[in-house]
Amino acid sequence: MTTDFSWLSRTTLLIGDKALQQLAGSHVMVVGLGGVGSFAAEFIARTGVGKMTIIDGDIVDPSNRNRQLPALATNHGEFKVAIMRERLLAINPELEITAIQEFIEPAMVASHLQLNPDYIIDAIDSITPKMNFLVQALEQKIPIISSMGAGGKLDPTALKVTDISKTYNCPFAQQIRKQLKMEHNIRRGIQVVFSPEESDKESIMLTDGRNYKKSAYGTISYLPAVFGAVAASVVIRSLIK
Repeated sequence: MTTDFSWLSRTTLLIGDKALQQLAGSHVMVVGLGGVGSFAAEFIARTGVGKMTIIDGDIVDPSNRNRQLPALATNHGEFKVAIMRERLLAINPELEITAIQEFIEPAMVASHLQLNPDYIIDAIDSITPKMNFLVQALEQKIPIISSMGAGGKLDPTALKVTDISKTYNCPFAQQIRKQLKMEHNIRRGIQVVFSPEESDKESIMLTDGRNYKKSAYGTISYLPAVFGAVAASVVIRSLIK
């Protein structure tokens, strides 16, 4: 069967046939399909990447509707990974997609990495599973771009891509840096998307602690999507070099 690239004609005009073929032969893994990961996954699919793995165990909650791509008033209680799988295949029916419907447990990270992605977008918002993905990806030399905290912030123009050692004004990144240093003696070497904008500390709330998450900041509609767009751009630009 001949692959139909006609829907990517505007992309081809910009990056050329060779780069398009490189993307068609690439495998991108997106871990976490919340506000950041769902948009990142869609941007990856719309660029013509030929193979994707998406991982998430959560269902749509009404509180997700202000910022998450799969969340609608009509699908509360449905699994995000199933919604995103259907959506990505509607964008590109020839996409080879593996959809893993499970929460990121530390013990499962190694098996996920055995799928051998060319690049990983880490959009996990819980410390422990995020740490495991980052450390093991680094050990296996799998390229990864990691999203830091999008909560408590408003300015999308402030976002930066840098090494995790150079992050500041991000409480989430601070926790990740601390644990990487203390538990794994890792101080640098992980590329991240972060915002140096001061977090609104009045917008934080405590959670029930499920899935390794004890607190959360208030979040505006557009900012997680911009984090996802920046992360996707890092991946695409790297794959077509």
